[in-house]
Amino acid sequence: MKKSLLALTLLAALPFAASAAEGLSYNYVEGGYVGTNADGADADGWGINGSGALTDNFHVFGGYTFQKTDDETIGGVRFDGVDVDQWRVGLGYNHPIAANTDLLARVAYDNYKVEHADSVDGYSAEVGVRSALTQNFEGYALAGYEDGDEFDGDFYGRVGAQVKFNQNWGLTGDVKFADGDTQYFVGPRLTF
Repeated sequence: MKKSLLALTLLAALPFAASAAEGLSYNYVEGGYVGTNADGADADGWGINGSGALTDNFHVFGGYTFQKTDDETIGGVRFDGVDVDQWRVGLGYNHPIAANTDLLARVAYDNYKVEHADSVDGYSAEVGVRSALTQNFEGYALAGYEDGDEFDGDFYGRVGAQVKFNQNWGLTGDVKFADGDTQYFVGPRLTF
């Protein structure tokens, strides 16, 4: 009897679980302005990011940024800024925890290339929540950790939001706070 009641309860909850994170899409592409404020040097440029749902609970994501550090003058000698490329690709898991809210966990391979230097490989992992707060506004907050073969591991926080103009178009922003380093992104998003 208890097993039948449990099975009936789970079956009754399925339609609610399927719509719990309604309003959130993991199928999008976005591009825009990228900036970094760091202890050593500031940089800015452009970036492109995307995500694609594999199933209801899994998605792949990736991104590429190109930035150039600010020119500097030291002791009367001018030094041109250097190009910094970063790309990442990863796998995400999203699970509805409330109406319009997902628990979000992601792992990624990261690659950094600074002009006149060797490429640096790393990884990152982050967990947090993403929520459609209203029909036209969503936000997320994540805590993460990144490490690499040429740099020490560091914890970070990431917050972001999207204002939706309609079902497909919106304006998105993202800020990542790490020790001595703040990175930000702002630009249009196409959701499909």
